[in-house]
Amino acid sequence: MKTAGGEIAAMDIYVRMATKNLAPAEQAKMQEFTEKKAFDSLRTFWTTRRRPDLAALMAERKALATGDAADFFDAGNRYYNSVRFTRDESEVPVLFQSAIRSYKAGLEKDPSNADARIMLASSYVEGSQQPMEGIRILQEVEKTDSNNVKLQLSFAFFSVKSGQLDKAEKRFRNVLQIDSTYLEAWLHLADLYEQRGQSDSTIAMLSRYASQTDDITAKLEVTRYIDQLKNKKTN
Repeated sequence: MKTAGGEIAAMDIYVRMATKNLAPAEQAKMQEFTEKKAFDSLRTFWTTRRRPDLAALMAERKALATGDAADFFDAGNRYYNSVRFTRDESEVPVLFQSAIRSYKAGLEKDPSNADARIMLASSYVEGSQQPMEGIRILQEVEKTDSNNVKLQLSFAFFSVKSGQLDKAEKRFRNVLQIDSTYLEAWLHLADLYEQRGQSDSTIAMLSRYASQTDDITAKLEVTRYIDQLKNKKTN
């Protein structure tokens, strides 16, 4: 089975492996859904069995059947997010390539979708041998949608990953200028300053977050950490 971006046969291997561990009744149910091409039911089947990678595959199969850009984007998002849950390191590059394939297929039908282009870029940077292709895509998006928070965050996280903390700081501050309610940016800035050993700035950023968040548990945890940092300074 093919998409505009390549084969999905590699993911079928993981389906076969997972199917072997199913009870006979579950195997029969899956076979029934497969024969009926009930992709939504198959997606739910694997989601409830804590296999988001296989649920993503079923989402892609649905997209291939419908040809709908939104369905391809859903598949791409599912592949991308399933990376953090897989226990098989050999599957990680397959999942990223599957995400790239799905996003590209969706963008052929809806090329103006900025969020999908950003996610495509993230997949290239995080899980391919072409990280600069991802950066190029982000730069293209920035020309027309510079106030996109997801775009600025992507640039920031990539800068952190590459050790470019000054650039990351600028991007996180851009996020706050665009959306002052994105309070997590204060935490990211605090982390940057802590990496630099700038304890006063770290405390200042954490205090900004604690003063604005409505999450009582988070406020208590951050306040406790601020007290720890202050104690270290005085000892």
